[in-house]
Amino acid sequence: MIEANARTRFGEIDLIAHGDDTLVFVEVKTRRAGGSAGTPLEAITPRKTRQVRKLAAAWLCDTPSRPTADDIRFDAVGITIGPRGELVSLDHVEGAF
Repeated sequence: MIEANARTRFGEIDLIAHGDDTLVFVEVKTRRAGGSAGTPLEAITPRKTRQVRKLAAAWLCDTPSRPTADDIRFDAVGITIGPRGELVSLDHVEGAF
């Protein structure tokens, strides 16, 4: 992992990772099991994906010391937690948007 909670002038990127010549920007959403807000991955709306892409572009421009990469990918991670804070599920979608 390169950075967690990376700040840009437009907001924050949850995770940035690098591996296999790919730079990965990750949006993480957490929800409580049985809540009315839907699943964590449903919370990653088209508006949110546009925002994450804008944040990634700003980070790339503002971080000349970043690792070189042939590809850029946007992943999504959905975390569901139970009533006592225990992990119920964790879903990782590579290339989510």
